[in-house]
Amino acid sequence: MTGTPPLRVALVGYGLAGSVFHAPLIATTEGLALDTIVTSNPERQEQARAEFGEGVSFAATPEELWARADELDLIVLASPNKTHVPLATAALKAGLPVVVDKPLAGTAAEARELAALADERGLLLSVFQNRRWDNDFLTLRKLLDAGELGDVWRFESRFERWRPQPKGGWRESGDPAEIGGLLYDLGSHVVDQALVLFGPAASVYAETDVRRPGAQTDDDTFIAITHTNGVRSHLYVSATTAQLGPRFRVLGSAAGYVKHGLDPQEADLREGRRPGATAEWGVEPESLWGRVGSGESPLTGGGRPEPTLPGAYPAYYAAIAAALRDGAPNPVTAQEAAAALDVLEAARRSATEGTAVSL
Repeated sequence: MTGTPPLRVALVGYGLAGSVFHAPLIATTEGLALDTIVTSNPERQEQARAEFGEGVSFAATPEELWARADELDLIVLASPNKTHVPLATAALKAGLPVVVDKPLAGTAAEARELAALADERGLLLSVFQNRRWDNDFLTLRKLLDAGELGDVWRFESRFERWRPQPKGGWRESGDPAEIGGLLYDLGSHVVDQALVLFGPAASVYAETDVRRPGAQTDDDTFIAITHTNGVRSHLYVSATTAQLGPRFRVLGSAAGYVKHGLDPQEADLREGRRPGATAEWGVEPESLWGRVGSGESPLTGGGRPEPTLPGAYPAYYAAIAAALRDGAPNPVTAQEAAAALDVLEAARRSATEGTAVSL
């Protein structure tokens, strides 16, 4: 890309998603330039200016971006969930490609409407499903591709935390318009991973609970997916887990894979570490490697250690740059996001009705 001007990116929102994930990844991706950040919060502006310098400009509202669409090449939406559909619609109608943080929308129907609009305008619409580039997910895909587990029968995935006191904010709001709660937050990740690994869902069963005093929306949720190929995925997302389970437990006809601990990339980004600053990005210590084997618990030495591949969040925005520059494939399509939303909607219905829902 030497001599080619970078693609100019405007980032809408500079809360957790914008400041921890999107802005650092955009700024460190070859071929992309963080041009504008939309936030009216003076403290967040100062935070961004301190990290990215005076080359970044600020806008108080997204509407300011549509007026200068010819100066921009990509809009990234890291704003609250309820704004995703209206802002993505406005950006596409302004002629701008869009990346939207998950969940793309509150319903699968809205996601498919956005996908149709993007197709009609000939514009990229992509969804930031960064957990496809988690270290454990990449390692599991490698094991599955090599056939080391045989035929997978059961996939257990846990995204559990111990947060006995609600933090508040829109993510924990009980207002349905906010699209809050763990089902649509962490659930978006674990469902997407399950569908990527094992294909479409045939039926969904779910349990959602509000456990913590003062909590307004689900904070302890279980989703069971029966895939069309017969694999069963059991997915747990919780803020109330006093003892954390394995991140992955995958059981197949030849062997199983058990992996504890979270990918280190989020913690590194929160601490201010950046991709490219070290060759060790996304690498975890050998003590956290999962184990592959059969017939004995990994906690008593069963199986062999499986080296964890490095996590690779930067690969998402590198793929976005390639898609915009060279017509390379969209790394996460809106149609894929809609399929995950089909499952999340079925899970919400299942939890309400107490029965499995067919898709």
